[in-house]
Amino acid sequence: MKKAIVLLSGGLDSATSAAIAVSQGYDTIALSFRYGQKHAKELEIAQNLAPKLGIKEHFVIDVNLSLWGGSSLTDNNLAIPQEGVNPQIIPSTYVPGRNTVFIAIALSLAEAASAEAIYLGINAVDYSGYPDCRPEYLQAFQNLANLSSKVGIEGKTPQLIAPLINLSKVDIIKKALSLNVPIDETWSCYQGGEIPCGVCDSCRIRNEALKQLGISN
Repeated sequence: MKKAIVLLSGGLDSATSAAIAVSQGYDTIALSFRYGQKHAKELEIAQNLAPKLGIKEHFVIDVNLSLWGGSSLTDNNLAIPQEGVNPQIIPSTYVPGRNTVFIAIALSLAEAASAEAIYLGINAVDYSGYPDCRPEYLQAFQNLANLSSKVGIEGKTPQLIAPLINLSKVDIIKKALSLNVPIDETWSCYQGGEIPCGVCDSCRIRNEALKQLGISN
């Protein structure tokens, strides 16, 4: 059976991407990270979601990016912005090098596990301006993957697949519903409270899409 690695953060997008991989017949392995984020809520959610999405194997890797900070998601001296999305700036929630590190580790796991694909929940439409969520970034990383591994030299590089990259958040939610993703069990909030904060960029984007579809939070 063909295999795929899915990057699973516990959020709506990554859960939907994982569900797509499963629906396309892949034996999926989930990969999540403790990267020094301020709360463990999203990891708890990811671990609960994996079996519900039909994923039997799940790795959680420690890569502490908080050692040097640079993001309000990892640095206790920086507050997570609550004033709303500003498309003109890259927000402080951007974590330097995060996706680059995550994809590199996913490629290592994919090669070791003989996986054909790596599924990513990145999105270039309804997002907060992160440079590592763009199609050109993904293509550049695919080119690197083709050059940087034994399987690449053999012409068998795992393909980086971002099925949501050009979808709006409304369309992502529609896709999630069609695949029976338990949307209310996902966690997109940048905060780690008992309930989503409702005011961080991620909450605002998610809540607006749910509102457009007439779905209560």
